[in-house]
Amino acid sequence: MIEFLAHLQPMKRKNLFIAFEGIDGSGKSTQARLLAERLSSEGHKVHLTAEPTTGPIGRMIREAFSGKQPLDHRVIAGLFVADRLHHVLNQEDGMLKLLADGYTIICDRYLLSSYAYQGVHMPMEWVMAANRLSADLLLPDLNVFIDIAPEVSMNRIQAGRDNMELYETLENLQSVRNQYFMAFGELKDQFKIQIFDGNKSPENLSEEIFGEIKLR
Repeated sequence: MIEFLAHLQPMKRKNLFIAFEGIDGSGKSTQARLLAERLSSEGHKVHLTAEPTTGPIGRMIREAFSGKQPLDHRVIAGLFVADRLHHVLNQEDGMLKLLADGYTIICDRYLLSSYAYQGVHMPMEWVMAANRLSADLLLPDLNVFIDIAPEVSMNRIQAGRDNMELYETLENLQSVRNQYFMAFGELKDQFKIQIFDGNKSPENLSEEIFGEIKLR
């Protein structure tokens, strides 16, 4: 299923591409922002970004998540493929261009999110094959996975806002977390993945993550 990834190696450069992963409510967005702020304060050129993007395809995905534009899961999976390719390749602020310009990129979700979230509703083989070009073009130097229990995720989401999004059910988040760990097991030789405890305070977790980044 994952033979096409076996030959891949991260781009050799001093600046890094770091992807943050986790189920909803894990705190990954907060940690991505904190890392970007810390690296910027130390003089690094940093670009903080996220998937789905704020571009036209990403906006369609976000509308589907919110229920404004109901879409089949298969359509959403295809939109993620297109949104990610544009994120990597667009000539204005695509990730390959920014990396070539010396930026360290902090991305809130990347390939592993598709393997986990779309992999619940679609065959994992299809999701990986559909995202093959993005994987060929760019892999993170490090995938930071922030782990929490799905029950904790639901409590945090419900406490933080009034409306739930498409994938935000306890059953789905349990399946997504399982998919993440299944992908980790299969991709451990190709993807650099570091798992962190999302139950820790944001400050302590940020220090742990920064300590890992300094080792890169």
